[in-house]
Amino acid sequence: PGRRGSPRPAPRSGGGGGHSASCAKANEDFPFPEIIELNVGGQVYITRHPTLVSVPGSLLWEMFTQKNIRSLARDSKGRFFVDRDGFLFRYILDYMRDQQLVLPDHFPERSRLQREAEYFMLPELVKMLAPKLSKQNSIGDDPCQSDPEELSPNADGTRNLASAGATLTSAGAGAPGGSVTASTGAAGTEIRRSGFITIGYRGSYTLGRDSQTDAKFRRVARIMVCGKTSLAKEVFGDTLNESRDPDRPPERYTSRYYLKFTFLEQAFDKLADAGFHMVACNSTGTCAFAHDQTDDKIWTSYTEYVFYRE
Repeated sequence: PGRRGSPRPAPRSGGGGGHSASCAKANEDFPFPEIIELNVGGQVYITRHPTLVSVPGSLLWEMFTQKNIRSLARDSKGRFFVDRDGFLFRYILDYMRDQQLVLPDHFPERSRLQREAEYFMLPELVKMLAPKLSKQNSIGDDPCQSDPEELSPNADGTRNLASAGATLTSAGAGAPGGSVTASTGAAGTEIRRSGFITIGYRGSYTLGRDSQTDAKFRRVARIMVCGKTSLAKEVFGDTLNESRDPDRPPERYTSRYYLKFTFLEQAFDKLADAGFHMVACNSTGTCAFAHDQTDDKIWTSYTEYVFYRE
């Protein structure tokens, strides 16, 4: 691409980064083109110059308001290069457009995005991303539309559970042990949160040619738990394996927990003790293949049980 003599560069160019350099020489008062190509950590972004300078004092504002355009790093195609996380820059650029923050549900890289906001000198975005003290007096994410329980009045009842139990215990100190346990249990039933818990398992079995032959079942390899984290921990306690979804906030949902035991009846007993009742179940079965020697059909199945507590 050759040099252009017009005072304002054309908004589009088919020549890649060379267009930026030529426009810089065309007008000393406005060295940057209207449309700017960026290479951020290997990811290419195309945006308007006013977007990059929309937050005065930010790093991008400093980069794209200077007169010496030659001081900015370029890649092999002439695009302006920024050595930062190319994936997270999309959220930085979104914020530069309208000064609002919109993240996906359960965004896993909030702390890393906060670090990027600090690098790009965006103090308001840093404040939006900073963890705040939740109502449970623990550091957690901001409440979002997918977690309305964070603002629910039931949260107050949960926080008072320990103090209510202590009051009942002290009030019944002179009574027989059985009566104290019963009153505590009744109060606990009133304070407990409602919700659903789904447990599921995948299994397989062999069915022979003779329909009268008993099916040969393989043991259950793993019982999965789906539901709100706080409910799952309340019901299953130490028998809940959280290794596949660690540090999940209590008011968020998960489908990756599983139990450390493999007996369905044991899971049912724990749910029943916690006041849950089964409300639905479903199961699917598919024929995977037939055994070469005996023509026995190998079936695989997946079953889910849905429990609810009022």
